[in-house]
Amino acid sequence: MPRVKRGPKRRASRAKTLKLAKGFFLTKSKLYRSAQEAVERALKFAYTGRKQKKRSYRSLWIVRIGAASRAAGLSYSQFMHGLKLAGIELDRKVLAATATADAAQFAQLAAAANTALAGAH
Repeated sequence: MPRVKRGPKRRASRAKTLKLAKGFFLTKSKLYRSAQEAVERALKFAYTGRKQKKRSYRSLWIVRIGAASRAAGLSYSQFMHGLKLAGIELDRKVLAATATADAAQFAQLAAAANTALAGAH
């Protein structure tokens, strides 16, 4: 079996890592070993950050919906429960956009939720 020398393959792999480390501080962008450690760490943070971004957006939407529903005289949980009873299936992203962009439309949703809550009792 012939012997395989890894020159071009290794150089390409290291160049890829160093390219990912572009802009890192001092040797982390110049020397392969420290660049590799920094890139692995950065990719780990990027992975968890993508998950955290979804959480933070959801909490932002909930805050916006809660503020708009309190202005309409309902708590957030009452508003969401009322929408469920009324059969209105809008996700939090759409509700938050409606709350910020179209107050009249959100007031109609709040009224529908309120009537559904009154009918349930």
